[in-house]
Amino acid sequence: MDGKKLVEALHSGRRVYGTLIISPSPKWIEGIAALDLDCVFIDTEHCPMDWRDLGWMCHAYRGLGMAPIVRIPSADPFEACRVLDMGASAIVAAYVETAEEVRVLSGAVKLRPLKGRKLRDALSGKANLEEKLESYLRNKNEHNALLVNIESVPALQALDEILEVPGLDGVLIGPHDLSCSLGIPEEYEHPVMDKTIREIIRKARAKNVGVGIHNWPFIEQVVQWTRAGMNLILHASDMTLFREALHRDLNQLREGVGDKAAQKRLDHRAI
Repeated sequence: MDGKKLVEALHSGRRVYGTLIISPSPKWIEGIAALDLDCVFIDTEHCPMDWRDLGWMCHAYRGLGMAPIVRIPSADPFEACRVLDMGASAIVAAYVETAEEVRVLSGAVKLRPLKGRKLRDALSGKANLEEKLESYLRNKNEHNALLVNIESVPALQALDEILEVPGLDGVLIGPHDLSCSLGIPEEYEHPVMDKTIREIIRKARAKNVGVGIHNWPFIEQVVQWTRAGMNLILHASDMTLFREALHRDLNQLREGVGDKAAQKRLDHRAI
């Protein structure tokens, strides 16, 4: 899936599947290629990432037909442009709370390389772009997707306005920060959490905007939300899956050889 197909899928409601990739190892490419994923999620907000490695990863996964979705730490249009220059197909801006933040990001993602007063006037509606320029920018940026994290009560309060911003392709729910902002930290199965997520899904899909969640540990909940209209499923990460699989296998091995002390230490560290 390239960036253009990602944009189309997000708006149409087609389901898009991916996972978070932390490792920049070239050996990872071979393993990921066999999984039939639509995209990979690369997080520069929480994961230390060398710019050279980020660019290499974006181009490598694009070469495999997986759209690289890169999260930037804030709604910074300059960071968005830099990551797009490195090969990202989509930008996710963390902790967005206002429609104005989305509007500025839309200018960076959907109207690049336009800058300065001309861009500001176009975004504010003070001036219209020339027909030839508008066509050029539309064609140039049709492979760029824009998503924003919805992960706070202020973002929920501004959601209707956020979803109206032209150029927004999807919203990505941030479950940890959202639970904290709701006053129920890490109570992911709380009824308020479920109700909130379903409301985000309902509002986003009513506007034909894609909606997803990342790294949710309870797959059955994801299944239910997907049936309710969620169409961007970013499951787990290479690190979490490695840790869970190795923990399971080591426990099985230690149980098989009767090494109860080692098994107890492993379980304690995994808590």
